[in-house]
Amino acid sequence: MKHICFFNTIQFWGGGEKIYFEYAVGLKELGYRVTVVCRADSALAKKVKGVGIKTFFISASNRSFLNPVKLLKLKRFFQKEAVDVVMFSASQDLKLGGLAAHLAGLPQIVYRRGLASPIKNRPLNRFLLGKVTTLLIANSNETKRTMRLHLKDAIPEGKIKIVYNGLKIDDFDRHQFKKIEEIERNHSGIILGNAGRLTEQKGHLLLIKVASILKNRNLDFTLFIAGSGPLKSKLQEQIHEKQLEKHVFLLDFVEDIASFMQSIDIFLLSSLWEGFGFVLAEAMVYAKPIVAFDITSNPELVIDGQTGYLAPVDNLKHFADRVEILIQDGKKRSEFGSAGRKRVEVQFEFQQQLKKLEQLLFAKKF
Repeated sequence: MKHICFFNTIQFWGGGEKIYFEYAVGLKELGYRVTVVCRADSALAKKVKGVGIKTFFISASNRSFLNPVKLLKLKRFFQKEAVDVVMFSASQDLKLGGLAAHLAGLPQIVYRRGLASPIKNRPLNRFLLGKVTTLLIANSNETKRTMRLHLKDAIPEGKIKIVYNGLKIDDFDRHQFKKIEEIERNHSGIILGNAGRLTEQKGHLLLIKVASILKNRNLDFTLFIAGSGPLKSKLQEQIHEKQLEKHVFLLDFVEDIASFMQSIDIFLLSSLWEGFGFVLAEAMVYAKPIVAFDITSNPELVIDGQTGYLAPVDNLKHFADRVEILIQDGKKRSEFGSAGRKRVEVQFEFQQQLKKLEQLLFAKKF
């Protein structure tokens, strides 16, 4: 029985931890021996404990690879447990665990990247990605492009394979809708939605400007933004300054994102870059039409004019124009939403992506 180890020492719960957890459970159900290496106090450790997957606890920082005690501890673990495949996603983990796996002679050492930003051309990165890893996985073509942007001579293009973040569509379909009180209480007209951490990357300040344009056109709409983060106070100031208090509401973090998606009519994504816009796929599962910027991986999810609209990032009027079309045309909203749902079923279904991952991980002769 082949043994795969998912190595993730990030303490908080995010998209990378979620997909690792789902991969671990999925491959265990397929009959593989699975172990998760993580911090004992991490959110991932708590999730894994609940499904009976074996764990090995260790912490890591950017300089942990210089600690010979930790390197030796991991090397012995890999050898004792006869690990066939180890997968990393955080750079700190690849430095420590990748070197230990290399010293242990593991046949398959994998780095999965979910961030569409360039990797610095440093000797250690060249060594880890070019020599230590046997396989690189990107969650989009855009992520693949940025991985090689400064490292083309160190990373052959064929070494990077694409595995999209899959969605468990049946779980979405089984979800029981619960009304979100603030939306029920404050909505008027067409309900626009956005979900994401309130940071510069997510472009919410641009979304406030779009809402101002729509208000000045006397359109009947309400925009609800689900998320928390450091830009909250600045966003609230902009809402007040532009007199949008009856049109834009900040909901803070929404745990039941499925009910949020079911509550809206149109999903707007103002992100300035994305590795894989998982939230777009979530909206499409619930047949919501999309308006987003034509950047990074967004065109891999949204087909312009079929499942939604893509607007130039430097043209907020164009973005607002497309939102206005969908506000005024219920038939188009329905057509785009249905096409988006079908696209997720064909392109981003979880079991399909898990099978692709399985084939890549275990294609090498051990």
